[in-house]
Amino acid sequence: MDTMTDDLYRDITEFAHDTPSWFQHLAEVWTELGLLLFGVLFIVAWWRARRGDPRALAVAVLAPLATAVAYVCSELAKSAIDEERPCRAVSGALTPLVECPPHGDWSFPSNHSTIAGAAAIGLALAWPRIAALTVPMAVLMAFSRVFVGVHYPHDVAVGLVFGALIVFVLVRVATRPVARITLAMRGSSTGIVTWFAGPGPGRGRGRGRAHIPAQAPAPAPEAAPSYQPPVHNPAAYDPPTMTIRRDDTQRPR
Repeated sequence: MDTMTDDLYRDITEFAHDTPSWFQHLAEVWTELGLLLFGVLFIVAWWRARRGDPRALAVAVLAPLATAVAYVCSELAKSAIDEERPCRAVSGALTPLVECPPHGDWSFPSNHSTIAGAAAIGLALAWPRIAALTVPMAVLMAFSRVFVGVHYPHDVAVGLVFGALIVFVLVRVATRPVARITLAMRGSSTGIVTWFAGPGPGRGRGRGRAHIPAQAPAPAPEAAPSYQPPVHNPAAYDPPTMTIRRDDTQRPR
């Protein structure tokens, strides 16, 4: 009995066969090329974060690691569910544009889509400005797996969401402890460790030490006024009292 996803699979593969040969070839290449591009973006995101705060570097490092965890989880799910590939199971479907994977290489969820969804969200967390690039990349990669005929639509839809959720949760949970490790690595005396962790923000390029601005010299203390004794005026003698009236107007104030 055909299901709605079977009908959608047939519609997409029929559309694929009606497209020009160059477009079909592009879809075949994109299913693998997209993974390579995500890998390059991971490296660029890490390099950018080396001069950022420890949390930024922690997210950049966790993004590819969490993507690898998402892939492992996808493989475990495939082994437990054992869904046959649509290119072998859907009756009346056209021949896929690429070779149908062998029996035992199960269909649900799509590994490519899981990796794409995980990488897109991981990169968006590490480098928010490129989310407008990575998310469409992931969606196109997932669609290409149905387009070439090796996955059901629900395989790729679940894969995208599955990968994205795993990366989001892992990055949020592990950022703080990994940031502490990053901070410790930046203070290490081992060259390769400090190179990987980067100098951090506000660091000099020479020795990786923070630049401390010179302080202005403290103002010199004012000299205390010297004491001058009162000047006695002879005319100030008071005969009746036989005393001298002192003129204190010249006392220092």
